Amino acid sequence: MRKILVTYFSAGGITKQVGERLAGAIGADTFAIVPEAPYTEADIFWKNPFARCNKEKLGKKDVPIAGKCPDPAAYDLILIGFPIWYGGAPNIIRTFLKQYDFSGKKIAIFATSGGSKMGKSAERLKPYLIESAPIIGEKLFQPDDSADLMKEWVAGLPD
Repeated sequence: MRKILVTYFSAGGITKQVGERLAGAIGADTFAIVPEAPYTEADIFWKNPFARCNKEKLGKKDVPIAGKCPDPAAYDLILIGFPIWYGGAPNIIRTFLKQYDFSGKKIAIFATSGGSKMGKSAERLKPYLIESAPIIGEKLFQPDDSADLMKEWVAGLPD
């Protein structure tokens, strides 16, 4: 049986809800990717061109993370979740990937979104993973998706 870690960044709580339900459904450990400076509602109000999320994305800025992730070496599969921002992962996910050695691990990504698709999320994250840590799957979840759907997705990921 694979040892799985579900990590997620959640700005508004939906991705947290999905990540925790996913972890519970598959018996995985969890790690919340939390910025050192928490986001306010104004920070993630993307319609404001001066909002923090826009400045980070356009400036390609790393976002410092609070806390340390459990050692990736202890896991076979790492699931990384995030809300879709601008057709992809928020910058904090890139920061997270740069901080840890995922050598020999399999990575799958999942996301939540109010209307966007996964877009080029996996393609845009690949440069931050070494070749020996491939992204083996991706899935867009809705907040009301069932635990059974989540289990099926993980079960269908290659070993």
